[in-house]
Amino acid sequence: MKGTVARLFVMQVKNAGIPEEGYHFLPKKEREMLKESNGRFFLRSKYRKMIKVVLAGGVFDLLHIGHLYTLNEAKKHGDILIVAVAQDKYISNKKRKPIHSQEYRMAMVEFLKPVDAALLGMDNPKEMLDLVGPDLIVYGYDQKEFLKPEGVEIIKLENHVEEKKFKTSRILTELGL
Repeated sequence: MKGTVARLFVMQVKNAGIPEEGYHFLPKKEREMLKESNGRFFLRSKYRKMIKVVLAGGVFDLLHIGHLYTLNEAKKHGDILIVAVAQDKYISNKKRKPIHSQEYRMAMVEFLKPVDAALLGMDNPKEMLDLVGPDLIVYGYDQKEFLKPEGVEIIKLENHVEEKKFKTSRILTELGL
């Protein structure tokens, strides 16, 4: 049952609600686990409470072992790991151009074993919180804890993999980028 709930939740998050055309292809037992809202379908609260959802985020422009370590640690805190991947325009704010497009970075992150779904970050972080409804947010050791919504547990990872070796800015500098 928990596996079915997790699968339906990931479908819901990826599509901002399960669309009607997808809903009708679900088995009757699964359709009964959902409720309709504005033409989309969402898990009923009693089923949503069966899973613990973790939200993490980052740029992931040069995917390295530090990212893999952080996401693996984040997944240990829940059943579902949703990862918000920063939009290209936010990388430009760091005074550099992205190496990979936001779509490419999102696809790379979604292929990682601990990740259940990768979503493109939103201009308003509250929209991401509303869409995902995380039980907890995990921040890497070097990330600023900029979201602290009420009722959501915040975990700041302290451990990391060789900071001086596996940090995107250092790798970029070594590559002359």
